[in-house]
Amino acid sequence: MGKWRNGSGKLTVVGRDEHAIPVQVAASYRARTRGLLGRDGIDGSLMLTPCGSVHTFRMRFTIDVAYLDKKFNVIAVRTMKPGRLGLPRPRSRHVLESEAGAMEEWGVRPGAQVRIEV
Repeated sequence: MGKWRNGSGKLTVVGRDEHAIPVQVAASYRARTRGLLGRDGIDGSLMLTPCGSVHTFRMRFTIDVAYLDKKFNVIAVRTMKPGRLGLPRPRSRHVLESEAGAMEEWGVRPGAQVRIEV
C-alpha cells in the first residue's frame, strides 16, 4: 500500500482464522507524536507509520509493541512499561501498539505477518 492516512480499519494476522482486530492508523506527524498519550487504554491497536522506534514516557499503562517491516512481517514484539525508551529497529517501517498481553492473544509474534485494511 502506498501513502497511509490517519483513520481506522481492521487488523488480521495472516494464517489465523481469528476475528479482525480494530486498528487506528496514525500517519501524520502530529498523530504519531500523540500516539497513546493521555489514554487509559485502547480497544484493539494503534499503528504508527512510518515508525522505527517508540517510547513510553508519560504513558499511563504497559503496552505491547510490534515492529513491522515494509511487507508487514513482524520483526520483534516487546512489552514496555511506562517511562521506557525502545531501541530503534533498522528494518522497521510500522509499529503496532496495544495493551500488554493483547499481541500474544492475537498471535502477533516474530515471523508472523499481519494485514491492515482501512
